[in-house]
Amino acid sequence: MSRGRLTPGLLLRLGILFMFVCLCIYVYLEAGWKASPPSLDSGTQYAQNWGQLRIKLASAEEEEEEESWKSSYIHTQDSEPTLHKKAPRWHIDLQPWAGPTPSLEDEAQRFLSYITTPQVSCASLSSKRTAWKGSSKGWAVCLDPKYSLIQKTKSKSCRVYSFGLGVTDWSLERFLGRSGCQVHCFDPSLKQLHQQDAEMWLHRLSVDWRDPNPAAVAQHQHANSKKLATILNDFGHREVDVLKVDMESAEWKILENLVLEGVLDSVGQLVLEIHLHWAGFEVGGDDPSVVRYWFSLLKELEDAGFNLFYAQRNPSKPPLFLHKNLLNASSAYTLGWVKWKPSMVPDEAKTE
Repeated sequence: MSRGRLTPGLLLRLGILFMFVCLCIYVYLEAGWKASPPSLDSGTQYAQNWGQLRIKLASAEEEEEEESWKSSYIHTQDSEPTLHKKAPRWHIDLQPWAGPTPSLEDEAQRFLSYITTPQVSCASLSSKRTAWKGSSKGWAVCLDPKYSLIQKTKSKSCRVYSFGLGVTDWSLERFLGRSGCQVHCFDPSLKQLHQQDAEMWLHRLSVDWRDPNPAAVAQHQHANSKKLATILNDFGHREVDVLKVDMESAEWKILENLVLEGVLDSVGQLVLEIHLHWAGFEVGGDDPSVVRYWFSLLKELEDAGFNLFYAQRNPSKPPLFLHKNLLNASSAYTLGWVKWKPSMVPDEAKTE
């Protein structure tokens, strides 16, 4: 055999190798073709992939921040039993009609008389002690010795939850924080998930009358609203000495959820702004039925052991009651409710 001449065996081996290389190239190109939709050019595909990567990275960063906060705050607090919820009710108990027949005037008269007539007196209101200015809503808590809040501030064992939307006035919260309370303020418009601001914790979260759908949560980075019972359990808290709610007409359904799930058993004082210019989110029915529903909800508070100690008309709001100028009612009132139990009062307070 002459040097440099290809034998049939060598040609066969080269042919098989060439066919194998071609097969590998074909498989590689076919897999790449299926992975990339032919309707997208390379630039669009790159932008889409980069956008998805940024979302995943942001979600991972926020999850890491959430876990870091839980490790540094929740896990270092004194552990409390998980919030015990009663068997949920399906509906509130509606009160009888105010008159012999459904009438907006009768219902409005009864309702307005109820919210403007304190059931218990409070000689020591926080608003009188602090005398802050610039707040038209006049938030206040009761610091009388016969209630537990003043004793808990002295022992630095009280806890405050404050829910709002775009809040600019945290005067009450700062006062309670300086007085020795652990203060948590919730506002979904905050930039950070959790941050500490002097004597307060700020959380990018809001309260709702329902928990988010798990499928919706999976599509977004974090749910920004939950039921109060869920928030308490997530934070490892069982009791709240002051619950402040300023939710711009969502307060009626939120209050209904607190009643139906028995969460009010864990609350000492409740201060909230109610809005009367319309029925409120997801509150249906004609005008007399709406006002009857409002009144029945507040009576549920009374049945849960709460007494009205404070009521203030918001002078900055127009005089509207369900879109009408009725009985010179304001469209917003700030109310304060306190719950009293004999076991809550220390021995030295009982002897005073």
